[in-house]
Amino acid sequence: MTIENASTSKIDTKEDIIKIDENHNFQLPIICDVDTLRVLIKKEKVRVVDVRKAEEYTQEHIPSAVSLPLSQLLEKDTPNAILDILQNLGVSDTLPVVIYDDTLGALAARVAWSFQYVGHENTALLEMTFSHWKNAGLETETKINSFPNTRHSLNINHRIHADVSYVEAAKEQPNKVLVDSRERLNFLTEHIPNAKNMPYTMLGSNGSILRRPEEIKRYVENRGIPLDAEVIAYCGSVGTLSGLTYFALKSAGMENVRLYSKSFREWKSLGKPKEEFKDANYWDLSAD
Repeated sequence: MTIENASTSKIDTKEDIIKIDENHNFQLPIICDVDTLRVLIKKEKVRVVDVRKAEEYTQEHIPSAVSLPLSQLLEKDTPNAILDILQNLGVSDTLPVVIYDDTLGALAARVAWSFQYVGHENTALLEMTFSHWKNAGLETETKINSFPNTRHSLNINHRIHADVSYVEAAKEQPNKVLVDSRERLNFLTEHIPNAKNMPYTMLGSNGSILRRPEEIKRYVENRGIPLDAEVIAYCGSVGTLSGLTYFALKSAGMENVRLYSKSFREWKSLGKPKEEFKDANYWDLSAD
């Protein structure tokens, strides 16, 4: 199946809407819909990044996609190493980047956040997983794609990152909210003091990695989190589940969101204080 013969009228309509600027670039929304991505692929104005395992990419992938397994990024998770990855993928400062996975969007979110952290703001998550893409009958290919190296500037966005010192100070400040993205039982077992629980399982919907923005907004409000608060998201280990929370909150219009990418694993290893529920009951297990 090709781009031209799959839902042609729909893609033609979207093509009329998408406006490329004078530098031949397009500013992505934080969550990229399928039709927008297909138009950008057709126009060759996007870098699509597949963060599944290399063998899964080899079997088939979205047309024009390059392979970047999450494990490759985590091997050397430093700004300079991430910058090298961008340059090796042929990503210039303004080229739109859309990232996808087959794991609820969590792996893609961690990579997308990393790209934004080193200064590639024009990075988005694909609204669906690869399985959803394939099940929808959309085009795939087996060609192994690569692109010439290019230069990319390093412009670290400190406003979206939190280290352990920042978290330690923030947990005592009323205008800053720690959000634990793990499942409810893990949260109840132990968590960073004063954190609120927003399980990643509550963020998605059928066919999409995230609920609609207005639904996320209501969910945030129901958890007692002010929409104008600064939120610091963390999860169990490397910031994948909390990366998805980061993008969910941003999609809902929350401007001040940070990721504690080293998450609870680092917090525990450093012997930082923990909080737990000794006698949780049925209602404690509910995140609603």
